[in-house]
Amino acid sequence: MNTVDAIKQLFLTAGAGWVLWLLGLLSVGSVAVTLERLLYFQRRSGNLKALAEALDKRLGAGDVKLAVDELSRSPSVAASIAAAGLRLAHLGPAAVDKAMASAAALEKSQLEKRLAYLGTLGNNAPFIGLFGTVIGVIQAFEELGHGAVGHGGGQAASQTVMTGIAEALIATAIGIAVALPAVAAYNYLQRKLASLLSGSEVLSNLVLAYLSGRPREGAP
Repeated sequence: MNTVDAIKQLFLTAGAGWVLWLLGLLSVGSVAVTLERLLYFQRRSGNLKALAEALDKRLGAGDVKLAVDELSRSPSVAASIAAAGLRLAHLGPAAVDKAMASAAALEKSQLEKRLAYLGTLGNNAPFIGLFGTVIGVIQAFEELGHGAVGHGGGQAASQTVMTGIAEALIATAIGIAVALPAVAAYNYLQRKLASLLSGSEVLSNLVLAYLSGRPREGAP
């Protein structure tokens, strides 16, 4: 038995059913990742307007330490970045800017967790489904080659092959059905991520405005 025959026998023995199970498991993973990221992003969003007003009040009074304490109590991305900068307020605006840039990079890495799974699944699920379809087509034509006589003639054999191919195409359809929600979720979460990071500039710019435009008082 040559290599081609060995691979064909492997495909015929395994069938295409495992591909459907694999796509089902990947789909469950996609839903789980999407829900987890949505909840995480919601928790890290916060009320930017309220945070900005509170920060403006504290910095206007020159109480940097109290501003840091209030920001530390907020779970939002913007508050975490601003607090990281204010902790270095005594070192000057340049140090604060660098600290906030570093905090923003760290927050971005946390926000991007598991998003690669959705992007990869969205790009490759149709190919996994197509692989299952190819296996199904191989099985259908193998049956045509060995069972035409047993099925009572060419017409019956052709009908059997067409039925097998129609069933095999289900794998491609399921692959596409798995990919579309994953792509939609990936794109939506990427927009949310960008929105959270851009929203952090509201507090970051406010911090730099105070530290650059007036003497630094009350540094922790």
